[in-house]
Amino acid sequence: MKKAGLALLAGVMALGMAACGQSAQETTAAVTAADTTAADTTAAEAEGDTSAEAAEEGAELSGSITLAGSTSMEKLANAVAETFMELHPDVTVQAEFTGSSAGVEAVLSGQSDIGNSSRNLTEDEKAEGAVENIVAIDGIAVITNTGNTVADLTKDQLVQLYTGQITNWSDLGGESLPVVVVGREAGSGTRGAFEEILGIEDQCKYANELDSTGAVMARVASTPGSIGYVSLDVLDDTVKAFTLEGVEANEANIKDGSYFLSRPFVMATKGEISEQNELVQALFDYIYSAEGQELVKSVGLITVE
Repeated sequence: MKKAGLALLAGVMALGMAACGQSAQETTAAVTAADTTAADTTAAEAEGDTSAEAAEEGAELSGSITLAGSTSMEKLANAVAETFMELHPDVTVQAEFTGSSAGVEAVLSGQSDIGNSSRNLTEDEKAEGAVENIVAIDGIAVITNTGNTVADLTKDQLVQLYTGQITNWSDLGGESLPVVVVGREAGSGTRGAFEEILGIEDQCKYANELDSTGAVMARVASTPGSIGYVSLDVLDDTVKAFTLEGVEANEANIKDGSYFLSRPFVMATKGEISEQNELVQALFDYIYSAEGQELVKSVGLITVE
């Protein structure tokens, strides 16, 4: 009888221990599951925070930026505006093309956030508070009608052509054809840079003074014996570009200094960039970034680095 009681007691204890073990396993499993769920929740929250931050970062900028100035910078300014607005959908970038001097005046008077100038700023402009921010380098190509047999000019010959000392292409070994001198209007950055580099300010004998780069291209393309100057990036096969002292107008030759007609593309601000509003600062951050400099290259200009 005692033995039967002991056996029964042992069975009960075994069942109890098994039940305890099972409860412990279930408890452990439950804790593990809870921990996993908590970890998943934390990860989801972290991912949600990151996504929210990314969304907030992409949408944090809103408002408008205004640019005014150089017609030669139209292609670059439009490309920058379009790309920046794609990156920041709540930002509007408006660009007007009124000439370099007018652009600098606009930024100094507060009518524009940025003044585009296809020349260096003058000392007077700097004295009034304009800051020269060079964003790209442009070469100036000297062009002629495709029918002109003259292909190369020296610096002295270029000076003589624009100051009226050479009036017929036969003087340079070409056909007997009058020279038609085409240039930009007074106040144009391209004209200012061209005349300053050659040292012929206020000495040029223009037959035509035109108000845009496109107008110069069209006039030279359609006028036999014509000569003009335009930004390097707008060259196409409607005109012929002269080599200057045997050097072709291209990026490599401008960077190494062998091609002498080049100028900066400036986005002027009133005061330093660090003093501008967050939108303007963000625009310059983009322009000077690797992506921005690739955009500069894509429109045919030379990077500042």
